[in-house]
Amino acid sequence: MRALYRFLWLTRALEERLETLFKQGHVVGGLYRSLGQEGTAVGCGYALADGDWIAPSIRDLGALLARGLDPRDVIRQYTARGTSLCAGKDNTNHFTVPELGILGPISPLGTQLCVLNGVALSFRTRGEPRVCFTFQGDGASRTGTSHEGFAMAAALNLPIVVVLEHNRWAFGTPSTAEAAVKDWADVAGAYGVPAVTVDGNDVLQAYEAAGQAIARARSGEGMTIIVAETYRMLGHAQHDAQKYVPDAELTEWKDHDPISSFADYLIEFGFESESSLEVIRSEVAAGLDEAVEGVLAESGPEGEEARTRVYADPTLDADVPWTRRPVPGYEGLVSGTSRPLGASREET
Repeated sequence: MRALYRFLWLTRALEERLETLFKQGHVVGGLYRSLGQEGTAVGCGYALADGDWIAPSIRDLGALLARGLDPRDVIRQYTARGTSLCAGKDNTNHFTVPELGILGPISPLGTQLCVLNGVALSFRTRGEPRVCFTFQGDGASRTGTSHEGFAMAAALNLPIVVVLEHNRWAFGTPSTAEAAVKDWADVAGAYGVPAVTVDGNDVLQAYEAAGQAIARARSGEGMTIIVAETYRMLGHAQHDAQKYVPDAELTEWKDHDPISSFADYLIEFGFESESSLEVIRSEVAAGLDEAVEGVLAESGPEGEEARTRVYADPTLDADVPWTRRPVPGYEGLVSGTSRPLGASREET
Protein backbone atom coordinates (compact mmCIF):
# COMPACT_ATOMS: atom_id res chain seq x y z
CA MET A 1 0.00 0.00 0.00
CA ARG A 2 2.80 2.38 0.94
CA ALA A 3 4.75 1.60 -2.24
CA LEU A 4 1.71 2.25 -4.42
CA TYR A 5 1.14 5.62 -2.77
CA ARG A 6 4.80 6.54 -3.09
CA PHE A 7 4.82 5.79 -6.83
CA LEU A 8 1.57 7.69 -7.34
CA TRP A 9 2.95 10.75 -5.59
CA LEU A 10 6.34 10.43 -7.27
CA THR A 11 4.69 10.35 -10.69
CA ARG A 12 2.71 13.52 -10.11
CA ALA A 13 5.50 15.37 -8.31
CA LEU A 14 8.02 14.49 -11.02
CA GLU A 15 5.69 15.70 -13.76
CA GLU A 16 5.13 18.94 -11.85
CA ARG A 17 8.91 19.44 -11.73
CA LEU A 18 9.07 18.77 -15.45
CA GLU A 19 6.35 21.36 -16.07
CA THR A 20 8.40 23.92 -14.13
CA LEU A 21 11.49 23.00 -16.15
CA PHE A 22 9.43 23.32 -19.34
CA LYS A 23 8.34 26.84 -18.42
CA GLN A 24 11.94 27.72 -17.57
CA GLY A 25 13.08 26.61 -21.02
CA HIS A 26 15.05 23.55 -19.91
CA VAL A 27 12.83 20.97 -21.62
CA VAL A 28 13.67 20.16 -25.23
CA GLY A 29 10.53 19.20 -27.14
CA GLY A 30 7.05 18.63 -25.76
CA LEU A 31 5.78 17.66 -22.33
CA TYR A 32 2.95 15.15 -22.00
CA ARG A 33 1.51 14.82 -18.51
CA SER A 34 -0.56 11.99 -17.05
CA LEU A 35 -2.54 14.08 -14.54
CA GLY A 36 -5.60 12.05 -13.58
CA GLN A 37 -4.32 8.79 -15.06
CA GLU A 38 -1.59 7.91 -12.56
CA GLY A 39 -3.68 5.18 -10.90
CA THR A 40 -3.87 3.03 -14.01
CA ALA A 41 -0.16 3.24 -14.82
CA VAL A 42 1.16 2.69 -11.30
CA GLY A 43 -1.25 -0.12 -10.45
CA CYS A 44 -0.49 -2.04 -13.63
CA GLY A 45 3.26 -1.44 -13.63
CA TYR A 46 3.59 -2.57 -10.01
CA ALA A 47 1.88 -5.90 -10.81
CA LEU A 48 4.60 -7.04 -13.23
CA ALA A 49 7.39 -9.43 -12.22
CA ASP A 50 11.10 -9.34 -12.98
CA GLY A 51 11.68 -10.56 -16.52
CA ASP A 52 8.37 -9.27 -17.86
CA TRP A 53 8.38 -6.55 -20.52
CA ILE A 54 6.31 -3.38 -20.70
CA ALA A 55 5.66 -1.05 -23.63
CA PRO A 56 4.25 2.21 -22.25
CA SER A 57 2.25 4.90 -23.93
CA ILE A 58 3.16 8.55 -23.50
CA ARG A 59 1.13 8.95 -20.27
CA ASP A 60 2.36 5.86 -18.45
CA LEU A 61 5.31 7.33 -16.59
CA GLY A 62 4.01 5.83 -13.35
CA ALA A 63 4.36 2.32 -14.74
CA LEU A 64 8.02 2.93 -15.61
CA LEU A 65 8.77 4.33 -12.17
CA ALA A 66 7.09 1.30 -10.62
CA ARG A 67 9.36 -0.88 -12.76
CA GLY A 68 12.40 0.80 -11.23
CA LEU A 69 13.22 3.62 -13.63
CA ASP A 70 15.33 6.32 -11.95
CA PRO A 71 13.59 9.74 -11.93
CA ARG A 72 16.96 11.23 -12.90
CA ASP A 73 16.79 9.39 -16.20
CA VAL A 74 13.36 10.91 -16.85
CA ILE A 75 14.67 14.43 -16.19
CA ARG A 76 17.74 13.77 -18.37
CA GLN A 77 15.49 12.66 -21.22
CA TYR A 78 13.31 15.75 -21.14
CA THR A 79 16.27 18.12 -20.82
CA ALA A 80 18.27 16.27 -23.55
CA ARG A 81 21.37 15.73 -21.45
CA GLY A 82 24.30 13.87 -22.94
CA THR A 83 23.91 11.41 -20.08
CA SER A 84 20.30 10.61 -21.00
CA LEU A 85 19.18 7.18 -22.11
CA CYS A 86 18.98 8.46 -25.69
CA ALA A 87 22.16 10.56 -25.41
CA GLY A 88 20.10 13.67 -26.14
CA LYS A 89 18.64 12.33 -29.40
CA ASP A 90 15.06 11.91 -28.22
CA ASN A 91 12.93 12.90 -25.27
CA THR A 92 9.85 11.82 -23.26
CA ASN A 93 9.85 8.04 -22.74
CA HIS A 94 11.10 7.07 -26.18
CA PHE A 95 13.78 4.75 -24.86
CA THR A 96 14.30 1.05 -24.32
CA VAL A 97 15.88 -0.29 -21.13
CA PRO A 98 16.38 -4.06 -21.51
CA GLU A 99 17.45 -4.61 -17.90
CA LEU A 100 14.11 -3.18 -16.72
CA GLY A 101 12.07 -4.82 -19.48
CA ILE A 102 11.05 -1.46 -20.94
CA LEU A 103 10.29 -1.22 -24.67
CA GLY A 104 10.05 2.38 -25.84
CA PRO A 105 6.84 3.65 -27.45
CA ILE A 106 6.57 4.37 -31.16
CA SER A 107 5.23 7.71 -32.37
CA PRO A 108 2.74 6.23 -34.90
CA LEU A 109 0.38 5.18 -32.11
CA GLY A 110 -0.81 1.58 -32.03
CA THR A 111 2.32 0.29 -33.75
CA GLN A 112 4.09 -0.78 -30.58
CA LEU A 113 1.63 -3.64 -30.03
CA CYS A 114 2.87 -5.18 -33.29
CA VAL A 115 6.47 -4.89 -32.08
CA LEU A 116 5.55 -6.28 -28.68
CA ASN A 117 3.98 -9.29 -30.39
CA GLY A 118 7.46 -10.21 -31.59
CA VAL A 119 8.83 -9.98 -28.05
CA ALA A 120 5.99 -12.13 -26.72
CA LEU A 121 6.45 -14.68 -29.51
CA SER A 122 10.14 -14.96 -28.64
CA PHE A 123 9.21 -15.69 -25.01
CA ARG A 124 6.86 -18.46 -26.03
CA THR A 125 9.25 -19.91 -28.62
CA ARG A 126 11.95 -20.21 -25.95
CA GLY A 127 9.51 -21.63 -23.43
CA GLU A 128 10.00 -18.71 -21.03
CA PRO A 129 7.10 -17.89 -18.64
CA ARG A 130 7.40 -14.17 -19.26
CA VAL A 131 4.63 -11.72 -20.04
CA CYS A 132 4.37 -8.58 -22.18
CA PHE A 133 2.27 -5.64 -21.07
CA THR A 134 1.28 -2.55 -23.01
CA PHE A 135 -1.02 0.46 -22.91
CA GLN A 136 -3.11 2.13 -25.59
CA GLY A 137 -5.29 5.19 -25.41
CA ASP A 138 -8.77 4.89 -26.86
CA GLY A 139 -7.61 6.83 -29.92
CA ALA A 140 -4.54 4.67 -30.52
CA SER A 141 -6.64 1.52 -30.25
CA ARG A 142 -8.63 2.61 -33.31
CA THR A 143 -5.64 2.67 -35.69
CA GLY A 144 -5.02 0.09 -38.38
CA THR A 145 -1.77 -1.15 -36.89
CA SER A 146 -3.43 -1.54 -33.50
CA HIS A 147 -6.09 -3.80 -35.05
CA GLU A 148 -3.35 -5.85 -36.71
CA GLY A 149 -1.57 -6.17 -33.38
CA PHE A 150 -4.72 -7.25 -31.54
CA ALA A 151 -5.61 -9.77 -34.25
CA MET A 152 -2.14 -11.34 -34.28
CA ALA A 153 -1.80 -11.51 -30.48
CA ALA A 154 -5.21 -13.16 -30.21
CA ALA A 155 -4.72 -15.59 -33.10
CA LEU A 156 -1.31 -16.75 -31.82
CA ASN A 157 -2.45 -16.82 -28.19
CA LEU A 158 0.50 -14.66 -27.14
CA PRO A 159 1.28 -13.86 -23.48
CA ILE A 160 0.19 -10.23 -23.70
CA VAL A 161 -1.93 -7.90 -21.58
CA VAL A 162 -3.26 -4.73 -23.20
CA VAL A 163 -4.63 -1.87 -21.11
CA LEU A 164 -7.02 0.26 -23.12
CA GLU A 165 -6.98 3.61 -21.33
CA HIS A 166 -10.40 5.10 -22.00
CA ASN A 167 -9.44 8.65 -21.05
CA ARG A 168 -12.20 10.24 -23.17
CA TRP A 169 -9.99 12.31 -25.49
CA ALA A 170 -7.56 11.62 -28.35
CA PHE A 171 -5.98 15.07 -28.67
CA GLY A 172 -9.17 17.05 -29.41
CA THR A 173 -11.35 14.15 -30.57
CA PRO A 174 -13.84 12.74 -28.02
CA SER A 175 -13.92 8.96 -27.64
CA THR A 176 -17.59 9.00 -28.66
CA ALA A 177 -16.40 9.89 -32.17
CA GLU A 178 -13.82 7.08 -32.24
CA ALA A 179 -15.94 3.95 -31.84
CA ALA A 180 -19.64 3.04 -32.00
CA VAL A 181 -19.64 1.37 -28.59
CA LYS A 182 -20.79 2.54 -25.18
CA ASP A 183 -18.89 -0.15 -23.33
CA TRP A 184 -15.31 -0.23 -24.60
CA ALA A 185 -14.89 -3.79 -23.35
CA ASP A 186 -17.09 -4.78 -26.30
CA VAL A 187 -14.19 -4.15 -28.69
CA ALA A 188 -12.57 -7.36 -27.38
CA GLY A 189 -15.29 -9.39 -29.06
CA ALA A 190 -13.77 -8.69 -32.46
CA TYR A 191 -10.65 -10.59 -31.42
CA GLY A 192 -12.18 -13.40 -29.38
CA VAL A 193 -10.37 -12.51 -26.16
CA PRO A 194 -11.68 -11.68 -22.69
CA ALA A 195 -11.95 -8.12 -21.43
CA VAL A 196 -12.44 -6.65 -17.99
CA THR A 197 -13.42 -3.07 -17.12
CA VAL A 198 -11.98 -1.34 -14.07
CA ASP A 199 -12.04 2.09 -12.51
CA GLY A 200 -8.70 3.29 -13.81
CA ASN A 201 -8.57 5.96 -11.11
CA ASP A 202 -8.58 3.26 -8.42
CA VAL A 203 -4.98 2.05 -8.17
CA LEU A 204 -6.02 -1.11 -6.31
CA GLN A 205 -8.52 -2.11 -8.99
CA ALA A 206 -5.87 -1.57 -11.65
CA TYR A 207 -3.31 -3.58 -9.66
CA GLU A 208 -5.67 -6.51 -9.05
CA ALA A 209 -6.95 -6.67 -12.63
CA ALA A 210 -3.41 -6.50 -13.99
CA GLY A 211 -2.27 -9.26 -11.64
CA GLN A 212 -5.06 -11.58 -12.76
CA ALA A 213 -4.48 -10.86 -16.46
CA ILE A 214 -0.72 -11.35 -16.07
CA ALA A 215 -1.25 -14.70 -14.32
CA ARG A 216 -3.59 -15.77 -17.12
CA ALA A 217 -1.04 -14.87 -19.80
CA ARG A 218 1.79 -16.53 -17.89
CA SER A 219 -0.16 -19.78 -17.69
CA GLY A 220 -0.57 -19.89 -21.48
CA GLU A 221 -4.16 -18.68 -21.74
CA GLY A 222 -3.30 -15.74 -23.99
CA MET A 223 -4.21 -12.08 -24.19
CA THR A 224 -6.52 -10.11 -21.92
CA ILE A 225 -7.77 -6.58 -22.56
CA ILE A 226 -8.21 -4.36 -19.51
CA VAL A 227 -10.40 -1.31 -20.11
CA ALA A 228 -9.40 1.38 -17.62
CA GLU A 229 -12.08 4.04 -17.26
CA THR A 230 -10.12 7.21 -16.55
CA TYR A 231 -9.72 10.81 -17.65
CA ARG A 232 -7.03 13.05 -19.09
CA MET A 233 -7.14 16.13 -16.86
CA LEU A 234 -4.83 18.24 -19.04
CA GLY A 235 -4.49 18.85 -22.76
CA HIS A 236 -2.76 16.49 -25.16
CA ALA A 237 0.55 18.16 -24.31
CA GLN A 238 1.76 21.28 -22.54
CA HIS A 239 1.03 23.38 -25.61
CA ASP A 240 -2.65 22.32 -25.67
CA ALA A 241 -4.93 24.64 -23.68
CA GLN A 242 -7.74 22.03 -23.79
CA LYS A 243 -10.37 24.66 -24.66
CA TYR A 244 -12.47 22.02 -26.43
CA VAL A 245 -13.29 20.28 -23.11
CA PRO A 246 -16.51 21.35 -21.32
CA ASP A 247 -15.83 22.91 -17.92
CA ALA A 248 -18.51 20.76 -16.28
CA GLU A 249 -16.75 17.61 -17.47
CA LEU A 250 -13.43 18.66 -15.97
CA THR A 251 -15.11 19.62 -12.71
CA GLU A 252 -16.82 16.24 -12.48
CA TRP A 253 -13.61 14.28 -12.97
CA LYS A 254 -11.64 16.36 -10.46
CA ASP A 255 -13.67 14.57 -7.78
CA HIS A 256 -12.17 11.26 -8.98
CA ASP A 257 -8.52 12.17 -8.46
CA PRO A 258 -6.64 8.83 -8.09
CA ILE A 259 -4.10 10.10 -5.55
CA SER A 260 -6.34 11.93 -3.11
CA SER A 261 -8.89 9.09 -3.31
CA PHE A 262 -6.24 6.50 -2.45
CA ALA A 263 -4.92 8.66 0.38
CA ASP A 264 -8.43 8.87 1.85
CA TYR A 265 -8.74 5.08 1.58
CA LEU A 266 -5.40 4.46 3.33
CA ILE A 267 -6.31 6.76 6.20
CA GLU A 268 -9.90 5.54 6.57
CA PHE A 269 -8.90 1.88 6.85
CA GLY A 270 -5.86 2.48 9.03
CA PHE A 271 -3.08 1.63 6.59
CA GLU A 272 -1.51 5.08 6.94
CA SER A 273 -2.02 8.36 8.75
CA GLU A 274 -1.91 11.86 7.34
CA SER A 275 1.45 12.36 9.02
CA SER A 276 2.95 9.19 7.53
CA LEU A 277 1.75 10.20 4.07
CA GLU A 278 3.31 13.61 4.56
CA VAL A 279 6.61 11.88 5.35
CA ILE A 280 6.39 10.09 1.99
CA ARG A 281 5.61 13.33 0.17
CA SER A 282 8.51 15.10 1.87
CA GLU A 283 10.93 12.29 1.00
CA VAL A 284 9.82 12.40 -2.63
CA ALA A 285 10.23 16.19 -2.76
CA ALA A 286 13.73 16.03 -1.28
CA GLY A 287 14.75 13.34 -3.74
CA LEU A 288 13.45 15.34 -6.69
CA ASP A 289 15.20 18.50 -5.47
CA GLU A 290 18.48 16.63 -5.52
CA ALA A 291 17.73 14.98 -8.86
CA VAL A 292 16.82 18.23 -10.64
CA GLU A 293 19.85 20.06 -9.28
CA GLY A 294 22.16 17.23 -10.30
CA VAL A 295 20.78 16.80 -13.81
CA LEU A 296 20.82 20.52 -14.62
CA ALA A 297 24.52 20.53 -13.75
CA GLU A 298 25.16 17.88 -16.40
CA SER A 299 26.08 18.94 -19.91
CA GLY A 300 24.33 18.38 -23.20
CA PRO A 301 25.72 15.97 -25.77
CA GLU A 302 28.82 16.86 -27.76
CA GLY A 303 28.18 17.84 -31.36
CA GLU A 304 29.97 14.82 -32.79
CA GLU A 305 27.65 12.56 -30.81
CA ALA A 306 24.93 13.37 -33.34
CA ARG A 307 26.55 10.80 -35.64
CA THR A 308 26.73 8.01 -33.06
CA ARG A 309 24.21 5.57 -31.64
CA VAL A 310 21.90 5.99 -34.59
CA TYR A 311 22.67 2.50 -35.82
CA ALA A 312 23.69 -0.53 -33.77
CA ASP A 313 27.42 0.18 -34.00
CA PRO A 314 28.16 2.78 -31.28
CA THR A 315 31.42 4.06 -32.76
CA LEU A 316 31.59 7.27 -34.75
CA ASP A 317 30.74 6.61 -38.41
CA ALA A 318 32.03 3.05 -38.15
CA ASP A 319 31.24 1.09 -41.32
CA VAL A 320 28.48 3.38 -42.53
CA PRO A 321 25.36 1.31 -43.35
CA TRP A 322 24.36 1.04 -46.99
CA THR A 323 21.36 3.29 -46.33
CA ARG A 324 23.75 6.20 -45.74
CA ARG A 325 26.18 5.53 -48.58
CA PRO A 326 25.92 7.42 -51.90
CA VAL A 327 24.52 5.45 -54.80
CA PRO A 328 27.31 4.80 -57.38
CA GLY A 329 26.97 7.28 -60.23
CA TYR A 330 24.62 9.51 -58.26
CA GLU A 331 27.03 11.01 -55.73
CA GLY A 332 26.42 14.53 -57.08
CA LEU A 333 22.68 14.20 -57.58
CA VAL A 334 21.00 17.58 -57.86
CA SER A 335 17.84 17.97 -55.84
CA GLY A 336 14.78 17.72 -58.06
CA THR A 337 16.55 15.97 -60.96
CA SER A 338 16.64 12.33 -61.92
CA ARG A 339 20.14 12.10 -63.42
CA PRO A 340 23.72 12.44 -62.14
CA LEU A 341 25.28 15.88 -62.12
CA GLY A 342 26.79 16.80 -65.48
CA ALA A 343 25.02 14.07 -67.45
CA SER A 344 22.90 15.09 -70.42
CA ARG A 345 19.40 13.78 -70.93
CA GLU A 346 20.69 11.63 -73.80
CA GLU A 347 23.53 10.17 -71.69
CA THR A 348 21.16 9.36 -68.88
